[in-house]
Amino acid sequence: MAEIKDRENALIMETTKGKVVIEMYPELAPGHVARIKELAREGAYDGVVFHRVIDGFMAQTGDVKFGNSSKPTYAPSRAGMGGSDKPDLKAEFSNANHGRGACSMARAQNPNSANSQFFICFDDAAFLNRQYTVWGQVIEGMENVDKIKRGEPVQDPDKIVSLKVAADVK
Repeated sequence: MAEIKDRENALIMETTKGKVVIEMYPELAPGHVARIKELAREGAYDGVVFHRVIDGFMAQTGDVKFGNSSKPTYAPSRAGMGGSDKPDLKAEFSNANHGRGACSMARAQNPNSANSQFFICFDDAAFLNRQYTVWGQVIEGMENVDKIKRGEPVQDPDKIVSLKVAADVK
């Protein structure tokens, strides 16, 4: 198991493909890290599908409104169009690279429209640098991210079984 330096700023994500550990960067994106932790602690990500997965690019998830397969609001045709009931976040762009395993917030055209959706890069996507907010890095389980079913939209998608802040896991 990867060494988790700061359990308050790490996530343990169980997916249908296996475990993924993410180190978060509160010094780079304090608002985004706070939102991810808040939603994780509410259990909002549990059951959310990976709705957009592009080979060689990224796996996107986090639509807690339309993408949660365990809720009555689940709508596969609308997954990726929703967020949470919380306000959108102000952009926290940085020079952090969108390299393999980078975790970054998805957003609409407006730079300040990130809410709950995020993506994990399969490969280098430096063209996204300074345009999307990097808030973390996969430190274990990238091989499980690589196994996530591809598609736009994904048919019978993989999902987040649970997403927890490491400090909350005994």
